[in-house]
Order: sequence, then C-alpha cells, then structure tokens
Amino acid sequence: MDLADVWQQVTATRPAPPDWLVLTMAAVALTAVVLRPVWRVSRAVVTIAHEGGHGLAALLTRRRLSGIRLHSDTSGLTLSYGRPTGPGMILTAAAGYTAPPLLGLGGAALLAAGRTGWFLWIAIALLVGMLLRIRNAFGVLAVVATGALFGLVSWYGDDRVQAGFAYLGVWFLLLAGVRPVLELQQMRRAGRSPNPTPTSWPASPGLARCSGSRCSWWSRWPVCWPAAAGCCTGAACRACAGDGARPHRPHPGCTAAAPKVPSTPVRHSNAHGAATRRPPRLGP
Repeated sequence: MDLADVWQQVTATRPAPPDWLVLTMAAVALTAVVLRPVWRVSRAVVTIAHEGGHGLAALLTRRRLSGIRLHSDTSGLTLSYGRPTGPGMILTAAAGYTAPPLLGLGGAALLAAGRTGWFLWIAIALLVGMLLRIRNAFGVLAVVATGALFGLVSWYGDDRVQAGFAYLGVWFLLLAGVRPVLELQQMRRAGRSPNPTPTSWPASPGLARCSGSRCSWWSRWPVCWPAAAGCCTGAACRACAGDGARPHRPHPGCTAAAPKVPSTPVRHSNAHGAATRRPPRLGP
C-alpha cells in the first residue's frame, strides 16, 4: 500500500453504520462511565483528554508549556509558564473539563459526515503531539498504548470495525466528560478538598483568582458545566441520527498553584484519584 492509497483510505467517505452498532457502542460507553470498577480504568482516557486540553490551550494562548504528567491512579498534571492572570490563564485553566465533551462533539460531527478515517487519524495526530510533552514513564506508556490502539484499528480494521471503534470513542468522550465534574461537586459538598497540595487551589476559585473577579459565577461553573456537556451530547446524538450517520495529585478537581509573579509556573492537576485518597494533613 503506497502513500496515495493511505491518503485515499483516510479521506474516503465511509458508509453509515447500522443503527444497532451505534446504539450498542452508546450502551458500552455508558457502562464504562457508570460502573465504578470499569470507571477506575476507563477514566484514564478522560485524564489524557483533560490534560491535553490544558496543554493545547496553553500553547494556543502563547504560554510556555513545560510538560504533562499522567499517573497510574488516573490523576494528571500540566505545568505551564506565563502570566498568572488574564485571558490566557483563564482559558488554560478552563480547558481541562471542557476538552473531553468538545472532542466528542467534534468527533460526532466527523462521523455524521462519514469521515471515520479523519476522526481516527486526527486522534492519532493529537496523541503524537501530546507525547512530545509527556514527562514521565507511565504517561508515555498510556499515550503510546492509546495511540497504538487507534493505529491498529485504522490500519487493519474494516469499515464496520472502524465505525464501531470511532462511535465508542465519541460516545465515551461525550458521556465521561460529565462525571468528573459531578464528583468534584460531591467532594465539595462533603467538605473534602480535591487539592493535591496545600498550596493548590481548585479550578473554579482559581479561575476567579486569575481573572481578578470576585463574581460568584466562577464558583458555580462546575454545576453549570454538566448541563453544557449535556447540550453537547444532545447535539451530537442529533447529528448521529441524521442522514450522514445512517448512510492532578489526586479528580475530581482541576487545581493550580497560585503564582505571585508572571514568570512562575502554573500547575493544572486532574485529580481523578482524589475520591480514594485522603487530603494531606496540615499542622501537627
């Protein structure tokens, strides 16, 4: 197979998968999100998307991305340098939770247009770009394994296998993006801190702090985000039902160290493992 054949395979419009395949993949994705034993493993994919969102936003806003770390407890950490306040910091801090559903929504648009190959290879390209910024061994292993899975499916799978895998990925990103935010709210209501260190601050107060605003909306945005992610899911489902588709250290919390000078680093931690860890003890 030469380069022209590969390009043709990537850009070709695929026939729409049968409805039973789309619905089956939706059920599998929902199971991976709802069942706790499965979620403890599958949320590692959400961590990759979450930290990748922080990293991409940092680069797009001209911050200096130092590195990304992914851990075996499904937590993650993104370290960037730049101004501790302003639009760049706000977008970088907010990009973590919004990344998985927005990636799923973009994937749903590609699948609705029959561009399964585009979806698979764009995912591979994003994973390769993220791999260049990974700074620990487990993170390299996780990203390489995920990219290899996408590569094997796109290279050896037939149209039905590729469609099933792509729909599974899209459904999972859309549905799994909501649960970490709900877990974060549950921890806050229980009075437990999702912060990995005493010098860190959670995402929503952090957004208020880096924006210089005392508006209480920042402290409520995790409550509003599941509704926004649900709208994304509904829009994607509607697209998939159209003609095109037929034919941290330890989350729920995104934390960041509060820098005092523009040159200090900013840490964005995706603490998925916080629900099973005790907060650090302060004082004697």
